Amino acid sequence: MEASIEHGSNNRELYALLHISPEASDEEIRRAYRQWAQVYHPDKYQALQMKEVATENFQRICEAYEILTDENKRVIYDIYGMEGLTSGLELGPRLNKVEELKEELERLRRQREQEKVSAHLRPSGSIVATLSLPNLLQGDGIMRGMAMSSEVQSPLSKNDYLSIGGNLAVNANSGGGGASAVFRHQISPASSVEVMGTMGLQSLIGVQTSRQLSVHSTAVMGVTASLRDGSVNLSNTWTRQLSDSTHGSIQLSLGPDSSIAVGWRKKEERRSASGELKIGTSSFSATAHYTHRFSSKSHGRISGTVGSTELAVEIGGGRKISKFSTARMLYSISTKGLVWKFELHRGGQKLIIPKFVFKPYYLRREKQKALENSENTENQVKEARAAAERAQHLLLNVSNRKKNKQLETGGLVITKAVYGNSKALLNRHSSEEIQDEVASQVIDVTVPLNFLVNDAGQLKLHEGVKKSGIMGFCDPCPGEAKQLYVEYSYGGAQYEVTAGDYEELLIPQERHRVKD
Repeated sequence: MEASIEHGSNNRELYALLHISPEASDEEIRRAYRQWAQVYHPDKYQALQMKEVATENFQRICEAYEILTDENKRVIYDIYGMEGLTSGLELGPRLNKVEELKEELERLRRQREQEKVSAHLRPSGSIVATLSLPNLLQGDGIMRGMAMSSEVQSPLSKNDYLSIGGNLAVNANSGGGGASAVFRHQISPASSVEVMGTMGLQSLIGVQTSRQLSVHSTAVMGVTASLRDGSVNLSNTWTRQLSDSTHGSIQLSLGPDSSIAVGWRKKEERRSASGELKIGTSSFSATAHYTHRFSSKSHGRISGTVGSTELAVEIGGGRKISKFSTARMLYSISTKGLVWKFELHRGGQKLIIPKFVFKPYYLRREKQKALENSENTENQVKEARAAAERAQHLLLNVSNRKKNKQLETGGLVITKAVYGNSKALLNRHSSEEIQDEVASQVIDVTVPLNFLVNDAGQLKLHEGVKKSGIMGFCDPCPGEAKQLYVEYSYGGAQYEVTAGDYEELLIPQERHRVKD
């Protein structure tokens, strides 16, 4: 099972409080601070009780701002949390969530560069099964999610080729999909041009050209534009053959996540190796891979990654079990835990079954400790609920104004939002007796979500940030898995969506529409 973001670091409460991403810049932090300070500044309120509530929340906002704008304090907080700031812990390597993978569009491009276009239709694809031992122990079944992708390549003429692909992912109670298409025209033996597009979770369009500059050198230049936010990415890659078995490359990317990468790869009959050093505007990483072929049927592999967002080592091997099939087994130790992964490759198809070795036992132990301490946390939950209700009371007027403005224009209006125990949310339409149990496990967060809707009629909750830290939220069931359920209207239509505790939420989206 791949590590899930909902089990990520707990050191994100201050980001949730200011409603910013963990990767937010100093300017974004200052802008968020000014926004919240205007809402909770004590001088705005005359009533003593409201002034006390405002003062309490204003102090929390000031504390978050002070820590996140101090470079050293922010690093310590990201690694060790508030405990690190109060106990004088020393700085160590940052162990944050793994850097986001390349877009599906980039994956298709690399695959086409490495493979010869066949004269016949070539299907390929992969299936990834996500298993959860904790879910099985709780009686909920071992299957937690699944992702599938498929691609078909076909020549249209001697110089024209078309690739069409699609992907579908399901995780717990949510899912999504997308489709991509690439048209490639061979201008001459030394140059080609590609037009690419994707629709779905990532909507992009792009153009890419490649040219062989000399016998040993190749250049690739591309530009992509996001249909969602209008951002543009420019990329240039230069590749040169350094020897009969070695190639070097330099890649420059300009856009929201600009970076420069220098890499090399060496491939011989019995062994191959590669490495890359990448430096970006907000991160850096170094990777290395080595594969040794023991025979024509078996091989071993070791790889490592170190950087600002990841530290991992992977060891494994594979064996050819038939003319068309290869089986691989890999063990990975990273900041996400210890992972075992089995892969089966047959023709162009790939089946991957990842499974945690260490993490499930850790999570089960943590849940057991939470159950044992439930009585001790009851009073804390009551206090947290009361604090959240007081915070919502101060947000109510602004929230209603934003809601009425969206109603006038047919924009985004949150009609119902509930946050809390995942199982309780599944029973929200059950009997009255169960409804009472559900109410004790969740909190209504309609007011704060309407407050967070921006002027463009959109709402975004950042990935990796625990939602209980958002202003007006609280944790109604410590130690339990939590979700956010939202019903909203947009353009006269009704929508609903459920998001995990650490999952990104961006609304409105067409896939959330409620079918008649």
